[in-house]
Amino acid sequence: MHRQLLDRRQFLALTGYGAAAVVLPPRSVWGQTEADLRPRPNILLILADDLGYGDVGVQGCADIPTPHIDSIAANGVRFTDGYATCPVCAPSRAGLMTGRYQQRFGFEHNPGPEEHTDPDFGLPLTETSLAERLKQVGYVTGLFGKWHLGFKPEFAPQQRGFNEFFGFLGGTNSYLPSPLYRKRSPILRCAEPVDESEYLTDAFARETVAFIDRHRNDPWFAYLTFNAVHTPLQATEQYLSRFAHIQDEKRRTYAAMSAAMDDAVGRVLTKVRELKLEENTLVMLLSDNGGPTRQTTSSNAPLRGYKGDVWEGGVRVPFMAQWKGRIPRGKVLHAPTSSLDILPTAVAAAGVPVSPHWKLDGVNLLPYLSGRNPGKPHNTLYWRMGDKHAVRHGDWKLVVDGAQSKPSLYNLAEDIGEKSDRAAQKPRKLKRLTDLYNAWDAQMEKPRWVRQGAETRISNLEDRFQQSDRDGDGRLSHLELPNDELFKQMDANGDGFVDLREARAYYRKRAEEAPAGDD
Repeated sequence: MHRQLLDRRQFLALTGYGAAAVVLPPRSVWGQTEADLRPRPNILLILADDLGYGDVGVQGCADIPTPHIDSIAANGVRFTDGYATCPVCAPSRAGLMTGRYQQRFGFEHNPGPEEHTDPDFGLPLTETSLAERLKQVGYVTGLFGKWHLGFKPEFAPQQRGFNEFFGFLGGTNSYLPSPLYRKRSPILRCAEPVDESEYLTDAFARETVAFIDRHRNDPWFAYLTFNAVHTPLQATEQYLSRFAHIQDEKRRTYAAMSAAMDDAVGRVLTKVRELKLEENTLVMLLSDNGGPTRQTTSSNAPLRGYKGDVWEGGVRVPFMAQWKGRIPRGKVLHAPTSSLDILPTAVAAAGVPVSPHWKLDGVNLLPYLSGRNPGKPHNTLYWRMGDKHAVRHGDWKLVVDGAQSKPSLYNLAEDIGEKSDRAAQKPRKLKRLTDLYNAWDAQMEKPRWVRQGAETRISNLEDRFQQSDRDGDGRLSHLELPNDELFKQMDANGDGFVDLREARAYYRKRAEEAPAGDD
């Protein structure tokens, strides 16, 4: 496959760069056809899982170095007001992959474990993914990591635009080899299970590097979608030893996981640099939602709230991009931006006209980065997840934190931590944002499914317990439950066996500690 070439004027118009902002070859190079000799740029999209706003060095994290992630901001732009479309994993990914609010097509909630997932769960076939749009214009596409947009064959990555897939379909997985996890959520190469022995974060980086190397002469789209730093908290001794000075065991493991992910990002960026592709590769990195601090020690500072919340801590995320020679170095953009913008930005960089028929909610960010457009990409952004919703309009934000909550109002320019409710002092502003939200909400679909809650899973626990109890003695031995970490947590009395009472207690505690709407 040969790189497809762009018309010079089309490239400049779509990317938002004027002639003065782009170094062009001498006019004689263009020839009579004025064909632009610049090849289509590669697209590298890196998605972290549950990475909090304050979890990277460039945004204030002091005890976990993240030099490779920070380098993207240093070499390009950091979006201080970058948002995900949902405070939990799967809906956020649906919005990112389509450039459309996921509520437009009923994708409002996480599915829960596969065995309890609604039959309708998946990115609807009526929607077109970023991978499909790029594949249509000659890109080779690869996904490496967590999918979480459907379990059925018709929803699998290779049916949604990806030439290559290495990863898993669900919402969570073990980082270390685990028969129990792998049975529940196998690692797949396309549709075939593989026996992966490497630490999973490292394996996803390995596969991404190999993909880039294989397709160095093709225009490629690589979607590296880590499950790091989502639970379970698991790390290798190599990384745990780096943080031996951290006394809190949970924080030490989280730091090790974060460092492993940062090094994985570094390996991918190094491969791009070694192949001399930096000037022809648009790199974007963000998190799918805010961090669940209680579960992992993640930080959303200085924001209020956590994963599962429509407060800033649930939806404002680390977000940065680089494109050497195209995006200014070290730029900081304070205007609101969204993961919805990734699709139109990527296809514009690829020279693909964005059709009004796509009905996108995101915008092409490149004109804002070049300075050609001095305005804001968005004046208004919306969130809805069940009985929680929010709207940001300018610097003002309306929050409804559940069915029993009164609307509250905050000025984010003065109060980034959402501490001072201004609803009583600003009734007209409150009404204005309420009206905006209601008008948007009226355009959205009702959810096509709801996540099956913990009570449903607990009610089915007895059947699952009996299936595992192969000798029928009413308790599980280590051989019947061969997951060291899980067995240790369930065996509350330390007698070397897990009975049904202990299993129920474990899952009830897990449900109480889980962020709202978690996987």
